[in-house]
Amino acid sequence: MAAEGAEELSNNRDLANCPVAEHDEPEDADLPKPDNEESRGQDGGDPGIPTASITTEEEEEGEMPADFERLWKITSDNPQNFNSWTDLLQYCEQEGHMRASRQALNAFLLRYPLCYGYWKKFADLERRAGHNEKAEEVCEQGLKSIPLSVDLWIHYINLLLGTLNMNLPESTRRIRSVFEEAVSVAGWDFHSDRLWDLYSEWEKEQNNLTFMTRIYDRVLSVPTRHYNTHYEKLKTHLISWPPQDTVSPEEFSKVRAEYKQSQIQAKKERSSEISPDEEERPPGDEEHVDDGTDSEEAVQKMQELLLVSREQVYQQNEAEVRKRWNFEEAIKRPYFHVKPLDRAQLKAWHSYLDWEIGEAETAAGNNNNEAVEGDEGSQQACVAGHDRVTILFERCLVACALYEEFWNKYVCYLAPRGLEEVRNVYRRACQIHLPYKHSIHLQWALFEEKHGNIFEAQRILESLELSMPGLAAVRLGRVGLERRAGRLDVAESLLKETVDQSKHQPSLHAFYSIKLARFLHKLCKSPGKARAVLQEAIELSPDNARLYQNLLELELCGDLRVNGAGVQQCVAKALAAPLSPKTKIRFSQRGLQFAEDFGTTVQSVLSLHEEHQKLLREHDAKRAADNSDDYDPEKMSKMDYISAMTVPQTAPPTMPQVPMTTPPPSLMGGDMSGSYGNYSSWYQLQYGAYGSYQSPWSQYSQYYPPS
Repeated sequence: MAAEGAEELSNNRDLANCPVAEHDEPEDADLPKPDNEESRGQDGGDPGIPTASITTEEEEEGEMPADFERLWKITSDNPQNFNSWTDLLQYCEQEGHMRASRQALNAFLLRYPLCYGYWKKFADLERRAGHNEKAEEVCEQGLKSIPLSVDLWIHYINLLLGTLNMNLPESTRRIRSVFEEAVSVAGWDFHSDRLWDLYSEWEKEQNNLTFMTRIYDRVLSVPTRHYNTHYEKLKTHLISWPPQDTVSPEEFSKVRAEYKQSQIQAKKERSSEISPDEEERPPGDEEHVDDGTDSEEAVQKMQELLLVSREQVYQQNEAEVRKRWNFEEAIKRPYFHVKPLDRAQLKAWHSYLDWEIGEAETAAGNNNNEAVEGDEGSQQACVAGHDRVTILFERCLVACALYEEFWNKYVCYLAPRGLEEVRNVYRRACQIHLPYKHSIHLQWALFEEKHGNIFEAQRILESLELSMPGLAAVRLGRVGLERRAGRLDVAESLLKETVDQSKHQPSLHAFYSIKLARFLHKLCKSPGKARAVLQEAIELSPDNARLYQNLLELELCGDLRVNGAGVQQCVAKALAAPLSPKTKIRFSQRGLQFAEDFGTTVQSVLSLHEEHQKLLREHDAKRAADNSDDYDPEKMSKMDYISAMTVPQTAPPTMPQVPMTTPPPSLMGGDMSGSYGNYSSWYQLQYGAYGSYQSPWSQYSQYYPPS
């Protein structure tokens, strides 16, 4: 029977390699980890342990097994630990408790739906309990999650063959429809040979030799591992039965006409070679009259013609298989597991995908160049190339479901071909396989926003923040989304909420305070509110130089004729703060530059200059003490001499009255060897994350010496 043969076929694969038997701990070195493994829901647990989705009308009553609650709690506290799940499932299987097994399997398969072995276990569990309909439902749900699983399709078909009454016509129709669905979905897999064999053998048991031929004809053009075996079976099948029993009436009529035409042609050739005296036939040797039956020779010739028409298809398919053979041999683990794949495996998948995409694009380009109006062949070739790429991506995402790079690659391929396809890929990746990979969630939100689906983008980011609270990228993503949507009040409230919630983390509080201050200043046009935010943050983090830098930028952006005092106050506050000496020198230099450019009295310039020189001397002395081995007395004496010669006495030095052809020599000693323009590079280094500031005083570098 086909069912028995199918069981043998399904056991050919070494199930020791499937996730059912592998309980190894994932290796930390190569496994793609979640961006925030410690993130959980707001209540401290997982954002949602899946609940049972397969239930029966009569649930078993009674308490759970003794250790079930303990093992269930372990999986609930750390649902990403695959070993804890397998321990729970193994315990439920040993106890034989139906309700506990059902609850554990439902929760596990919602989190790891690609483990086909556990779908098979679940279906067998329901079947042994007498719930055949529930067993079918389990298989159907599993096939929605893994439509390319040949093993699961075969298991589902065997289940139907064992439970349906095959004497009923509707049972036969249902089995054939399931077979058709299976080969249409998974039949293009390189390892789908067993499914095609099972289908053809089942049709043979139904005495449908014509259907059997059609199946072999279809698989003859599919690149599979055992493509040559299918061709040999097809040849054996065609020569074992009369042509009228193995092919459609249309094809039989066509091949019979070809045979007759070849006979007529051969007769003409023979008659041209026979003399007129030999044309007369002896008595009783009349020409054969066509009575609708074919001679044994005619049957043999027609069988040969049937094989000739299929030989070309086989040769083309063999060429396709040879192209893919090395790629397929490089793939060692085609099924899903949480254990990491090595770099060679990842590279093999990337290479295979790139090659298949290149083949499809080349075929599409050739067809576009050669196609004419109404030519359906080129369009079918384009569709076939796209289908092969799609199937290979789906195969890849079974084995590499935990690797974000392959989901992104799939999205990039599908983007020019349809929005809904891309949306489905994002949905599968984010909601099932990569719930803790925030970057792909952010990409999904941007995709939805780009195509005008603002509410869906908001939902994605809000859900991600609930499952991974505290991630700055997610909160800023929400702020950016609201800002681009024109909802500045919502964006401001999100930033204020984050600032208030981060007061127990000074560095994070300073980060969000700077974001809020810039938002209030640049978009809300409220410099007063922005100043208050920064000043409050400085009180909480007085040693954070970025806060002073942003406050200084804020003061410089105002009316300097009115706001000059605010600039000097900011500089004075930075000099009094517990900042590093180098940072204080830079703020001092900035204050001196501002006084020289915008100060109203010369006394203020001189006072700030003297204070700046004092900071430089203190810094030089400290540096000399810290680097006593590199201390050069002669060099330091020379610097002191230059400094003493350039100290102003009663008035600032006068500018020369004649044009200068060369820049003046350095007038002031100290650590700062460049012009004021050097401040720009310092500001970019210190404040690059929050926007660059181009110094407007670099044009005066030839007149003002470095301090």
